[in-house]
Amino acid sequence: MTVRATIESKLRAALDPEHLEILDESGRHAVPPGSESHFRLRVVSRAFDGQRLVERHRAVNRVLAAELAHSVHALALETLTPQEWAARVGAGHESPPCLGGDSGATH
Repeated sequence: MTVRATIESKLRAALDPEHLEILDESGRHAVPPGSESHFRLRVVSRAFDGQRLVERHRAVNRVLAAELAHSVHALALETLTPQEWAARVGAGHESPPCLGGDSGATH
């Protein structure tokens, strides 16, 4: 299983996110090709309701402790409640959904 797939599996099991984005930014860093060591995450979960930002980040770090101890060198986090996410999307802070194309990217 890839590091990205492991991160996704663990976060889905532990936080039951309503929205989850995992961006592998390893290619932007001085690491060997194919490395999975630098990630940016956006996690939207009811598990974050009533938690301060530091508590949310600690929760994600606990879930990914093994990866952070071994394969993941850097982890950028954006942790939101569903209400915060809805307000952000409704305010136009997010890109509109992709309407297709042939870039080969998956959504």
